[in-house]
Formats: sequence, C-alpha cells, structure tokens
Amino acid sequence: MKFAIIKERKNPPDRRVVFSPEKLAEARAQFPQATFVVESSDIRVFPDAAYKALGFEVTDDVSDADVMIGVKEVPIENLIPNKKYFYFSHTIKKQPYNRKLLLAMLERNIEMYDHETIVKQSGARLIGFGRYAGLVGAYNGFRALGLRDGLFNLPKVEGLADLDAVKAELDKITLPNIKILLTGTGKVALGAKEILDHLQIKEVSDALYLTSKFTEPVYVMADVMEYAKRKDGKVGDKWAFYKDPTGYESNFMPYAKETDFFIAGHFYGNNAPYLFTREDAKSPDFKINLVTDISCDVDGPVASTLKASTIADPFYGYDAKTESEVAFNAKAAITVMAVDNLPCELPKDASEGFGEMFLEHVIPAFFNEDKRGILKRAKITENKKLTERFSYLQDYVNGK
Repeated sequence: MKFAIIKERKNPPDRRVVFSPEKLAEARAQFPQATFVVESSDIRVFPDAAYKALGFEVTDDVSDADVMIGVKEVPIENLIPNKKYFYFSHTIKKQPYNRKLLLAMLERNIEMYDHETIVKQSGARLIGFGRYAGLVGAYNGFRALGLRDGLFNLPKVEGLADLDAVKAELDKITLPNIKILLTGTGKVALGAKEILDHLQIKEVSDALYLTSKFTEPVYVMADVMEYAKRKDGKVGDKWAFYKDPTGYESNFMPYAKETDFFIAGHFYGNNAPYLFTREDAKSPDFKINLVTDISCDVDGPVASTLKASTIADPFYGYDAKTESEVAFNAKAAITVMAVDNLPCELPKDASEGFGEMFLEHVIPAFFNEDKRGILKRAKITENKKLTERFSYLQDYVNGK
C-alpha cells in the first residue's frame, strides 16, 4: 500500500502537515510493507529537503498512491478519483460552503476519511489539533489583554520558533488581579489550561470562584454541567446532555458576573443552549470584558463572536449596547479573539503532535484488518455513496 503526504492547496496557505520527516521515518520502520511518498511543497513547515534527507521520494506527481493524507480541504480540481483521502473536509455538520466538495468526492468514487471522524467506539476523538488551538488561543488572549490595557507587549505566536519560545515569552509578563473562566474539559481546554498553569495562575473551585474576591489572578475550569442546568430543576447528567441538550438552559450568568477574561474551550453541540446571548451581555451585571473564543462558532453560543478573526488581524471589539463590531480597545467594549485556525500559528509543534496520534491510531488499522473499527467508523463515503454512519448527510447532498 502506498501513502502520499499531499501538498496543502487551500488559501490562506496552511504550513501544517500530518507527518514530520522524523515521524514519517518512524511509520516506515514500523510498517516496512508500506511505501510513503511526499508531494513537493514550498509552504510546508518542513522543507522537501528534510524528507529527502531521510530517504523519502519527494515528487510533483503522487497519483499512483492509494491513500492521500492531508490537513485542510483539497480543492475539487485537485481530487484524484478512486483514492482514499484523509483531511478535514468540514462537511459533517452540513457546512453549506463545502457541499460541492462532498458531491465531488461521491462523483469521483473517493473513500473519504475525515480527521474529525477518527473516533473511539464511544465517539471520543482520537486525533486532532485541539491542544494546539488551546495553547495558542490562551496565549493570544493574554496578548490582547496586554495590548489593550498597555500592560505588556507579547509577540505574535507565528513569529516564534516553537512552543518553548511561546512559554519563554509568557515568563516575561506580570498579570493583573483578574478572574479567568475556562469552559470545557477536552483537548482544547487542556491546551489552554497548560498556558494558565505555566503562568502559575491559581486554579480555584467553582464555589470559591463564584463567591470570593481574590488578591491575585485565579481561574476556574467549568464543565458543561456547571454552566448548563436542567429546566425542570433536576440534577443534570453530562452524557444525557451530549445526546439531547434540549431540556437544558444556560447557567452561565453567575460566572459572567464574576469573570474578567473568558476562554471558550468547550465543544458546542446542535440544539445546546447558548452560554450567553446578546441580551445577557447588555446586563449591568455582565462583567466579562475579554473573550478568547477558541471554539469560534459565529453567531452562536458566545454572543460576542460576530465573525472569525484572522491570524493577521486577530482582535476586534464587541459593543454590547449596539450589538456591533468596534475597535478591540474601544471603551466599554468586550475584546474578542476568535481566530478559527489557531494551530496554524504553531505549525511545527502541531504537526509533530498530530503525526504521533495518526501513527498510533490510524496507520496500524490498514495492516491489522482494522481490528478496532477505526477506519470503518471514520469512513464517510464509499462506492459513490454515503456510508450508513453518515447517511444523515443525504439531505445535505440532495441540497435540501
């Protein structure tokens, strides 16, 4: 079986790759029956020469490979028929802007495996860039705080060599006495927590956070059952909420009354209650003035996220009274960081971490008859049809 590491062609350019040269060499050593080739790229964080130095063929034509492995969506004109593809297709939530991509994959008899659909039997994701989104998102939030309030001037992550350099910059700053709320408990939230812990910010319990004043910066990590509650007053259940959140409502305002800086690292499911609405943000009790929305659901559960921002221009302001965008440092505005491709800012570390997970969970499935069912669960299309697991996308395919 021949695997190709394909060139990223989406704009803006993405420098990440699924396998670093060293990790690809590990894959070759573990699976000598496999062949790995690399499509030449002038934007990848690891240059072609680094793959050549380890004995890999680097070529402009990978059309003889069986499995194509990329990061972002492949432009329709570059899809090669009758191949297996791995990349983030952004179709499984019926995203309107990628419907034509899914149609093209069906027409061209492509077997599509989305990185997002590589999951355990329980449905928990096995691989992703979540940790790096959390790390960069939290750092960017502190960068916004420093710039807005004239406290310190952190450089952009994209100009730093790696995660060690990011943490070294954080060692130079002194934080004011603020209260920080971090939502979520997955890879994204844990990445953000890594930054908070590196800054030696004290973690406190929900009870203390909601009832006490402090003389030093503190943070609380709130799970979904803390910021959502059952409408009937009964005790909520996290797993029941994930299956069907319709009987729940937001319990976010107690936190909003006590929080200066909100880091949104939670997963937001369909039909779940919004954390805070535009009306909530108008309340005189609403104290949050800085939001890092790593989840970045536009016009969604975090009312201040009017749009995704960019690595080039990461911050904007939200005026709660007018419900409109203003300057990020405008008086009385909520400062928003809502970059939706944060791991791109740390391409080397993110690629190395991703490759580790991909080699552990995905490549073996091709050679052990998929004994854990990883490929079977991840497969979206086969023989020009949706697989049974993804049959819910049929109306999306039909344009309904």
